[in-house]
Order: sequence, then C-alpha cells, then structure tokens
Amino acid sequence: MKSFKCICVLTLCLILSCGNDQDNISQPTTPNLVIKLKFDPTQERLGNLGQPVSVANGNAAQSPTINQMSANYIEFAQTATTALGTGEIIFEGFETSAGGSQAIDFQNALFAGDNEVFLSVPLNSISAGNYEWVRVSLAYQEGTIDVFVNGQDISGTLASFVGYNSYITSFDLNGSAIDVNGNRAQGFWAFEALGFTSQGQAPEGATTVPNPLFSSSPIPQGSCVVTGEFENGLTISGNETEDVVVTLSFSINNSFEWTEVNVDGKYEPEAGEQVVDMGLRGLIPNVEN
Repeated sequence: MKSFKCICVLTLCLILSCGNDQDNISQPTTPNLVIKLKFDPTQERLGNLGQPVSVANGNAAQSPTINQMSANYIEFAQTATTALGTGEIIFEGFETSAGGSQAIDFQNALFAGDNEVFLSVPLNSISAGNYEWVRVSLAYQEGTIDVFVNGQDISGTLASFVGYNSYITSFDLNGSAIDVNGNRAQGFWAFEALGFTSQGQAPEGATTVPNPLFSSSPIPQGSCVVTGEFENGLTISGNETEDVVVTLSFSINNSFEWTEVNVDGKYEPEAGEQVVDMGLRGLIPNVEN
C-alpha cells in the first residue's frame, strides 16, 4: 500500500513538473508594425505642393514645441499614382455624427508625443508588398508657443484642431477645461497662458497640408492628409520575425504662422495679430534598421 502511494505521488510530481516546464517554454510572438512620431524644427519647410516655401510676406512664424499629436488615418501607398484610399490602410480613427455632420471623434482619439509610439499593429495584418509613400491625416496638435503680452515674453499652450472636422465635448489644456460640445472645422484653436484661455478659428483653407503628389494623387480640400516619401521604400515580405519600426518625422519649421501688425517677429494677439496657419510643414517617413 505504501509503495502504491509513493508511485502515485511520484507520478503527480512528474505531471506537475512537465506542466511547469511547458509554461516556461516561450511561445512565438507575432512581430508588429510600430509607428512612432517625431517633430523636427530643422526639417525643410514645405508648402501645399510639397515644395520648399518661406513665410508669406506680411506674416511671421515660429517653431512650436509639440507636446502631443493625434492622427486619424494612416495609409501606405505603393506608388505615386496610388489614389487616396486605395493603398494599404494601416489605421482609421473613430468618427461620429453626434455633432451633426461626420467628424473626428476627439474624445476617442489616440495621442503620442515626440519619439513616442503612436500605433502598434500585427505585421500579419498588413499586406505584403513594396510601399513608396505614406499618407497621414492629422487631427490635433498641442504644443508650446511664445507670445508677447503687456510688454513681456511669455509661453503658452496651443491646441490646434487641424482635422477636416472635429467633434469635441471638452478637453484639458494645461489644467484649464475647454468646453465645446459640438463640431469644429479645420483651424479651430484654443490657447492657455497663466491660467487665462482664449479660442479662435483660422481662415478656411489656410491650414497648410504638404502633398508632393498633388498632380498624380490629389487629396480633398480640408482633409489634412500629409504625404511623405520613404527614402529607400518600405518592403513587407510577410515573413518578418522582428518588429518593423517606422518613424514619421514631421516638420515644425515655422509651422505656427500669424499676420504681423507690429513687425517684430513676435506673436502679439493684443495688437490684433491673427493666427493664419498651424499646419505641419512636411513628412519624412523612416524605417529603423
């Protein structure tokens, strides 16, 4: 009887030991496509056609510090003639008609800061192929700008809604609550400094959206789909064993632009200087090795 009990105990121990060994065996993981964001004040400043441009006469501009950004759409395009929406759509954000017309659902948006991961999706969900271009529909930027008020230089936080249309209930801007509860068109902005807030609207169609493929693959007016070319292309084989990391580098080179009243290169809202452009000034996608 004792021998039988010993055999049972030994058998149980072996079963448990094997089970633990199985648990310790690492299971294969699926590699991901990882999308990171970068904001570069030294990157070339482009206009709507993807060509280098200077600040418009009568205006002034500065390079903000971007704290976080949100995109609503990411697409890889195979060639320069791949029409918008017919490439490989990597990401589509939430949209809603709660405010009336269709709009980006700001309350459910994804955000990331400089050198942070915005998105990670399994590589096996991406079609194998060669991709030369990337399109990103921008939705929101939040950063720090310099303002000249009452004879003093101060810093404030600017929220820029650059998407085609945004449904916003409320949001926190550097500790101040901004209530909207409705749709806002491209170019809506809010500003906070020293606990004081203000809101405004840039002119319709004034937000710069660089698209070097303007002639072969145009984008709808007001869509804020920025287009950039991979330096050496991006190839997805479908047999990857490691993550593929793509960094989307956006130009913030003098991307915050206003009309000058006092020609001193300082943004002075008290003098009647108006915000005219908050669009990012170019996109360079890079594949990390």
